[in-house]
Amino acid sequence: MRTVRNLRWWIVALICVGTILNYLARNSLGALAPELTNVLHISTQQYSYIVGAFQLAYTIMQPVCGWIVDRVGLQIGFALFAAAWSIANMAHAFAGGWMGLAFFRGLLGMSEAAAIPSGMKAIAEWFPAKERSVATGWFNAGTSLGALIAPPLVIAVSLAADWRAAFLVTGGVGLFWAYGWYRLYRSPQKHWAITPEERAYIEHDRPVAPARRASAKEIVSSPRFWSIAIPRFLAEPAWQTFSFWIPLYLAHERGMDIKQIALFAWLPFLAADLGGVLGGYLSPFFMKRFGMSLIPSRVTAISLAAVLMIAPGCIGLAADPYTAIALFCVGGFAHQIISVLINTLSADVFSPEEVGTANGFVGQAGWLGGLLFSLLIGQLADSVGYAPLFACLSVFDLLGAAVLIAMIGRLRSAVSE
Repeated sequence: MRTVRNLRWWIVALICVGTILNYLARNSLGALAPELTNVLHISTQQYSYIVGAFQLAYTIMQPVCGWIVDRVGLQIGFALFAAAWSIANMAHAFAGGWMGLAFFRGLLGMSEAAAIPSGMKAIAEWFPAKERSVATGWFNAGTSLGALIAPPLVIAVSLAADWRAAFLVTGGVGLFWAYGWYRLYRSPQKHWAITPEERAYIEHDRPVAPARRASAKEIVSSPRFWSIAIPRFLAEPAWQTFSFWIPLYLAHERGMDIKQIALFAWLPFLAADLGGVLGGYLSPFFMKRFGMSLIPSRVTAISLAAVLMIAPGCIGLAADPYTAIALFCVGGFAHQIISVLINTLSADVFSPEEVGTANGFVGQAGWLGGLLFSLLIGQLADSVGYAPLFACLSVFDLLGAAVLIAMIGRLRSAVSE
């Protein structure tokens, strides 16, 4: 069969498409939130429970999904989870109230939790260390592309048909991708289309497989895990706030209607795309330009992005909704730099054989932070407003960068630079 040059970048493109569809499905709820809260008579607090159901299921299942994918393999594991999240999203169309939405949202969270651990496992298998952050940046671009596409696409389908059709469409497309992944993905050792030169290139910089795969207990008890998990816990509330709360904020605090939201709510995710891709190139740039080694180059880029996260903390000071959206854009740009490089760190310090499980636990820490903060928004937004809550996001990311700087020695000791 014909071989394909630079096949590893085609693998990243395939992962990116799957991630776009994953985030399109999860962000459909946020795009439809202003309509659903009116049509189904859902309060802000009840909406926070719907969001929380997804976040809780996602939080619990990330290490479980990572463990399953590590055991059964990416080809089968990722395809099964993609089919499951597609069906779960389509099931939202049958909800009759907030409890039904919360139930189906929980099913969606259980299956979508496989996306990031699976993507990072594929990158650990297919890319040498020097290219890993760039590959993660392009793969991670799918998260914000899906979130970017969701508001205009979902609202357009909703206006053309109804909100139920929007869930059916955004879920249905994922089934085609699941089939495509199952047919096309193999590891570098088994893929029929890889050239011998590319296989040798990947193998040359691949870490030596451990004598045995670390247990979950060994992973979560290691200093390298907590060096990454704590910053991820502090960073994730920002992205989940952007994903689930921007449309309601624009409707309740800035008086936008659903058409105005469709026109502007995607802009922070466009900025996030740019940040995600740029974040992948920053680390190699610092290594080449300033002679930094691998881990310090990652931490430096994260720290710079954490300073930029001061911008969304100032949204309460914005005089008009357009300035607020601009500050959200800076936040989306900065957050995705942080997200890309924290995810890359998990592939740097854990072997490909265990990175699915390790990244799942790191993601669980992040989503726990996002869940707690989302519930806090649900409890306080109507009484204190969104401004002080957004201000907290800036502080969280600065603290996360401080933790990484303090733990940089632990991370460097876990990888040969």
